[in-house]
Amino acid sequence: MLHLNRCQHLKQITQKCFSGIRVKTDKHAQLFLTRTIALAELRKSWHSTRSLVGDKNIILMGPPGAGKTTVGRIIGQKLGCCVIDVDEDILEKTWNMSVSEKLQDVGNEQFLEEEGKAVLNFSASGSVISLTGSNPMHDASMWHLKQNGIVVYLDVPLIDIISRLKLMKVDRIVGHNSGTSMKDLLKFRKQYYKKWYDARVFCESGASPVEVADKVLSAVKRYQDVDSETFISTRHIWPKDYEQKVSAKFFSEAVVEGLASDGGLFVPEKEFPKLSCGEWKSLVGATYIERAQILLERCIHPADIPAARLGEMIENAYGESFTCSKIAPVRHLTGNQFILELFHGPTGSFKDLSLQLMPHFFAHCIPPSCNYMILVATSGDTGSAVLNGFSRLNKNDKQRIAVVTFFPENGVSDFQKAQIIGSQRENGWAVGVTSDFDFCQTAVKRIFEDADFTGFLTVEYGTLLSSANSINWGRLLPQIVYHASAYLDLVSQGFIPFGSPVDVCIPTGNFGNILAAVYAKLMGIPIRKFICASNQNHVLTDFIKTGHYDLRERKLAQTFSPSIDILKSSNLERHLHLMSNKDGQLMTKLFNQLENQHHFQIEKILVEKLQQDFVADWCSEGECLAAINSTYNTSGYILDPHTAVAKVVADRMQDKTCPVIISATAHYSKFAPAIMQALKIQGINQTSSSQLYLLGSYNALPPLHGALLERTKHQEKVEYQVCAADVSVLKDHVEKLIQKSIHMKVS
Repeated sequence: MLHLNRCQHLKQITQKCFSGIRVKTDKHAQLFLTRTIALAELRKSWHSTRSLVGDKNIILMGPPGAGKTTVGRIIGQKLGCCVIDVDEDILEKTWNMSVSEKLQDVGNEQFLEEEGKAVLNFSASGSVISLTGSNPMHDASMWHLKQNGIVVYLDVPLIDIISRLKLMKVDRIVGHNSGTSMKDLLKFRKQYYKKWYDARVFCESGASPVEVADKVLSAVKRYQDVDSETFISTRHIWPKDYEQKVSAKFFSEAVVEGLASDGGLFVPEKEFPKLSCGEWKSLVGATYIERAQILLERCIHPADIPAARLGEMIENAYGESFTCSKIAPVRHLTGNQFILELFHGPTGSFKDLSLQLMPHFFAHCIPPSCNYMILVATSGDTGSAVLNGFSRLNKNDKQRIAVVTFFPENGVSDFQKAQIIGSQRENGWAVGVTSDFDFCQTAVKRIFEDADFTGFLTVEYGTLLSSANSINWGRLLPQIVYHASAYLDLVSQGFIPFGSPVDVCIPTGNFGNILAAVYAKLMGIPIRKFICASNQNHVLTDFIKTGHYDLRERKLAQTFSPSIDILKSSNLERHLHLMSNKDGQLMTKLFNQLENQHHFQIEKILVEKLQQDFVADWCSEGECLAAINSTYNTSGYILDPHTAVAKVVADRMQDKTCPVIISATAHYSKFAPAIMQALKIQGINQTSSSQLYLLGSYNALPPLHGALLERTKHQEKVEYQVCAADVSVLKDHVEKLIQKSIHMKVS
């Protein structure tokens, strides 16, 4: 499949921005176009210098015992090129003594300096270079090497490195002394490896040097091919002539644009990357951050986000803002039911797992001279999570990126509303809408699809629009990690052997969370059944059972679980696209029919395919409260209403032959009145803080959420806007907030 190169593609996209615009001043348009084309040329230059072509080197990096020398020789034989071992061919020839003798002679610090100087005086081209384990600790020499090569990190499990060093009778490496264990030193070294690599080869236990060499060559090939990993719209119609160019996007473009121009959603053009059984097993003992980096590196091309930068983003996202060091821990509930706790982030919902990371993706991907306004529709938890996530960007990025979140004024819990409007910051605002979530979501999509309006904002204010809802690929992608991590935790805790299947049960409204579990399965996690749990707004359950998506005569009900009070499930389109073998024509037909006739029916063959993996049921309000009560009485654990919906459905649909992981999507602190009603606690009319302190006195699991408790202490009235359910009114708010954002920057 032929693709435009990234530079040409970005030029074309920029030019499209100005087609059909009500241009008030050609000068502004030309200035914006010039800036964007300059950025495209800069990216082209970046790729030409970073790509491994012709006389570039393959540089193997890793700890001592990683196999760099052995693997390097195999690669050299395969490519017919020169192989250089820094230890033997540079250091020992420069010093006229062995490396171990030099280390004993000069000590750690001087050794690093002299090692670095020796490498700085060395140049090569078209070679395979095997570094020493300590080379990455010298900045100047690593910059020198990177100018003419691609650095490939051989990431070998720590336990394997230690056992190899014992077999090699290596009892001392650079930095090792009597006060430091070999294990701690090797852990310390990782920060340097993570700083320099361009591509990582994850070397699972038992992998042969030949297998590792082949993986290195595959990693280099991927790194070279900057146009290989693209995204298409779910409504893309494949050309009959496959020699024709496909209008594909890169990851960075999919994140920035949010919604495809034809109204569809972005999905990978190729299949999802799949990890081998050995690679998954090697991740069993890894931390959440380590798992996230390895999985997301497979899904994001380094031309879009370099590996080292991606690592920084992940560490920033899942660092101090999460109250649990495990980020998304799994807790045994009862029998073979387990709870995946997704509420330890700063706003107490599963949305934090993606929205602490996605803003970093977005800020990295947008052109440096552009301003963006993020439009978000929320059914409850997304609004505060988006505002919180984007408020944590650095000062420069916050000046370029503003956020407005639209929420149903009377369709979220009192705590959720207070949390949304209380999360407003200098670059983020909340707007209540006198309608339901489905209107908010549809209105945002219509704003994006209005080329005249979006073009006007671009020319008049130099501001483009994008989205952070789960329609945005950058928002959905991080959710894959916690489904994979939950399975690995069950293996780590000894509940199941690796390879044994599990079911997942997820309270579902917009289909994003459960779709991320589908993608985790595509990457190799053995999920058997996806159990879709609905509340009284059970359009998804009905669809999974019948294949008929029917909104006629259906009115949105307000429930105890407002985040799944949704009738139009956006991400379902992505799954139907996957099931139908990427039939964009069918997606266009179905979702146009849904828009115009308020229903569609899929063919029997697709219904059967859907039901091979999915089962579904729904939970009444009474059953939801009863589940909260019974779970607390039997296990001392308090479920939030969304998780209670999933618990009811899991009890009903689980066949008990394998474990089920129930996604706990929010902390119960956000729904104190419903919890108190379920537990028959008096005092529902108390203040939010009093309600939480009362619940805290029960010493239940999980404990009260500190950040949410802190939120209730701030009772001052916060100003926010409320608008009518009219798309034109929402547009006016967007324009006024852009003006306000520009004024704040100037002042």
